[in-house]
Amino acid sequence: MRRKLTSLLLGLGVVGTSLFAVSGSAQGHGYTESPISRQKLCSNGTVKNCGSIIWEPQSVEGPKGFPAAGPADGTLCSGGLSRFSQLDDPRGGAWPATSVSSGRSQNFTWRFTARHATTDFRYYITKAGYNPSQPLTRAALESQPFLTVPFGGVQPGETVSHSGTLPQRSGKHLILAVWTIADTGNAFYACSDVQF
Repeated sequence: MRRKLTSLLLGLGVVGTSLFAVSGSAQGHGYTESPISRQKLCSNGTVKNCGSIIWEPQSVEGPKGFPAAGPADGTLCSGGLSRFSQLDDPRGGAWPATSVSSGRSQNFTWRFTARHATTDFRYYITKAGYNPSQPLTRAALESQPFLTVPFGGVQPGETVSHSGTLPQRSGKHLILAVWTIADTGNAFYACSDVQF
């Protein structure tokens, strides 16, 4: 009886370890705090009816290579993850927005729950005439980032901040921040609604 119990416990340990190994890579790792991202607005309770992102604001991880690759249009804010699809819902343009100014320096701050070797951070903004009541697509974004911060494979600390000058805009816009990981096939995505 003791031998059977030991075998059962060892078997359960192997299964549990295997499950952890498979699911462990899906744990999330970072989001933007400034300008505040949609996932942070959900996790801090400012925005309701957000689904499971309230527990995992750091988990918006999808394929890297944006804009040539990466998440499909309409799923950019969720990183292409259907479980976080609430982030792609424009909510009629009613997401809370951070006040910003054209031509002024803006700080961009990421918070990390797990650090990775980093290729770069890139920041894209919607074009003039952007409709905030529509899901985000590549066609709505400028094709080139207005700010790129190379990181050369270095791991960031618990937080990292960059400064960049915002282009000329008026009204409500969306900034897509992309944190590209150096040693995996993924990147992290964060959408921040801003009001010029």
